[in-house]
Amino acid sequence: MTSPTYQVTDPSTGEVVESFEHATDAEIETALAASAAAYSAWKDVPITERAQVVKRVAALFAERAEELASIATTEMGKPHGEGVEEAEFCQAIFDYFADEGPGLAADQEIKSFSGGRAVVQKLPVGPLLGIMPWNFPFYQVARFAAPNLMLGNTVILKHAESVPRSALAVEQIMKDAGVPEGAYVNVFATHPQIETVIADPRVAGVSLTGSERAGSVVAALAGKNLKKCVLELGGSDPMIVLDTDDLDSVVGDAWDFRMYNTGQACNSNKRMIVMDDLFDDFVAKITEKALALDSSSPLSSRKAAETLAEQVQDAVDKGATLHAGGALSDGPDAHYSPAVLTGITKDMRAYAEELFGPVAVVYRVSSEDEALELANDTTYGLGGSVFSKDPTRAEKLAQRLEVGMANVNTTAGEGAEIPFGGVKRSGFGRELGPLGMDEFVNKRMFYVAD
Repeated sequence: MTSPTYQVTDPSTGEVVESFEHATDAEIETALAASAAAYSAWKDVPITERAQVVKRVAALFAERAEELASIATTEMGKPHGEGVEEAEFCQAIFDYFADEGPGLAADQEIKSFSGGRAVVQKLPVGPLLGIMPWNFPFYQVARFAAPNLMLGNTVILKHAESVPRSALAVEQIMKDAGVPEGAYVNVFATHPQIETVIADPRVAGVSLTGSERAGSVVAALAGKNLKKCVLELGGSDPMIVLDTDDLDSVVGDAWDFRMYNTGQACNSNKRMIVMDDLFDDFVAKITEKALALDSSSPLSSRKAAETLAEQVQDAVDKGATLHAGGALSDGPDAHYSPAVLTGITKDMRAYAEELFGPVAVVYRVSSEDEALELANDTTYGLGGSVFSKDPTRAEKLAQRLEVGMANVNTTAGEGAEIPFGGVKRSGFGRELGPLGMDEFVNKRMFYVAD
């Protein structure tokens, strides 16, 4: 069974705008051969020269920000302003690795107790497969491609079936920036073809950002073929509010972060855990924000909106309170009104499942221990945050979060220099920052005897 057709479906209307054919097996072989050939030359280009190319990629993301934003709005409903921000973040990511990459990839001398000189070198490993999601169709590609192009690896990119125009726009940027032919190749591959690519001996590793289900499949294929893989999967990040002198500000941060990208961010604050003396006011204020939102952008697809509606309805049917929103449009568009839910219990889907959309779920707790137990009671472990007017108190609790990214008095520390990734079923490996250049690399020991 092949994957769905690569097609642009405007989620604001449900209209199919454009379709693209799957790659043929011959085209996949051409991509593999081109990537391998490009690697043999690209890896030997001095890293300072590769940096100049990566710098041009950064500049083109900035120059084409408006165009890219419009593509994302049509393909997955991203608010235009957020699309511009995403393109500008891509610029920052490519600039960061172009500027910092030579230092991050420099040889590291280690102490030798047997004489001689021992050095750890950071060398490229070969062509890499990236399997990317629709929710941030440019940023997700940037954080995978930028460090690896700097290292001298080459990239084969399989994007989500719903964002083919985004995939082609990124590929065009690479070409126009002077990335050598074959060093970055977009493929509209089927799922069976992806299995073939992962198994191919020319491919050195695979990075996937997506669902748990997809991650499990890709990890199994990578393991079977002895390939390194990096996985960034789902999240159900806790945001713990212990106390505050400015509840309006905390609620504003909570709402803005939860609604960003129409609630479709892996590290969104999907579980707001609030101390009982603040709980009622917190819920009242966040409900006001939901009710004040006359309209919102659509979710990425009608199916996504229907799945979210089913999860919320399951909670309400089992006794949860819906304070605002939660209305699914008649279709075929993908609109779902931003919702606020309380009273979630363990027998509800919303307790254990990721709610990938504009739903603020608020829990009441009466102690730090209860807050921590609830925060860590999840199969996910991407990020989390703790808010308090006493930073030391917040830091102490944040240290105990079972996550890959713990934050104090901010919903998320973000930037090209800040590593991103999780633990538990949120995946493994890191992207961005210094750790982003430490994944697909041959950390070769180079020893010279006296």
